[in-house]
Amino acid sequence: MEVNDELVSKIAHLARLEFHDAEKEEIKEDMKKMIAFIDKLNELDTTGVEPLLHMSGNVNSLREDVVQGTISRDDGLKNAPMHDDQFFKVPKVINKI
Repeated sequence: MEVNDELVSKIAHLARLEFHDAEKEEIKEDMKKMIAFIDKLNELDTTGVEPLLHMSGNVNSLREDVVQGTISRDDGLKNAPMHDDQFFKVPKVINKI
């Protein structure tokens, strides 16, 4: 795969990034090194090697869902600094311009 300015510009556009010319040259060199590394890995014979799905032999050990005691809405809201009859109220953090 050829790494050129067009490829770097396309990837930058997809990632919504902007680079100066000096940065593009550095990124091109990094991409060339990455592709060379992948090419080196492709030289290995992986016949009969199972893909690695998990880093350890452990399988997901999930607990069973157990219904436990809950609190009422009134108890949940009573220590809130601001609330109405049903919901917590929080200060507005987004202003429309």
